[in-house]
Amino acid sequence: MVNLMMNEKLVNTRYYVYLASCANGTLYVGYTKNVQERLARHNSGRGGRFTRINRPVILVAYWLCDSRIEAIKTEQRLKRLSPENKMREATQNADYFNP
Repeated sequence: MVNLMMNEKLVNTRYYVYLASCANGTLYVGYTKNVQERLARHNSGRGGRFTRINRPVILVAYWLCDSRIEAIKTEQRLKRLSPENKMREATQNADYFNP
């Protein structure tokens, strides 16, 4: 029983770094525990200011991270890339990619 509880806890501590395409053509990078919920928040106008102004937001890719720290580091690394390099990273290394 304890082993099952530990596995559930591990699943709940996973984070995702996501790459989204905004209506104005820009790419947005963020991190979350639940990609679908976060995109729904962006598209309902309850996300960040940038995405609220540039809706709708469409998921391009996500990367699965084992911790919040790893997600933050991945997000920061991706944010420093040019749009072309973000897309290259998504096509080559993302856990999910939606062309």
